[in-house]
Amino acid sequence: MQILDVPFCITDWSTVIPTAHPGETGTAWWRTLEIGNIRVRIVEYSPGYLADHWCSRGHVLLVLEGELITELQNGPTHVLKPGSSYQVADNDAPHRSRTKTGAKLFIVD
Repeated sequence: MQILDVPFCITDWSTVIPTAHPGETGTAWWRTLEIGNIRVRIVEYSPGYLADHWCSRGHVLLVLEGELITELQNGPTHVLKPGSSYQVADNDAPHRSRTKTGAKLFIVD
């Protein structure tokens, strides 16, 4: 990842208005900052959330709260708990997220 045109800045996430993104089931609430060539988000998944698509975008993702289940399109499933992360390059491993109990994430892509 090469971060371009991003000056030093501080984000008070409590002031960023969340937007709703329905999944196949449940809802993802995104607080998003797009600056330079990156997108930084705090994402909260409702209990029972299942993404409605396979994602091929690269991310750095950190679980802040709850439990996230990340499925790779080629089969493996990974369970992430608070303090765990994953990193994936663009077009490397199509994946989708789900959660039984809900989850809160910090994502950079």
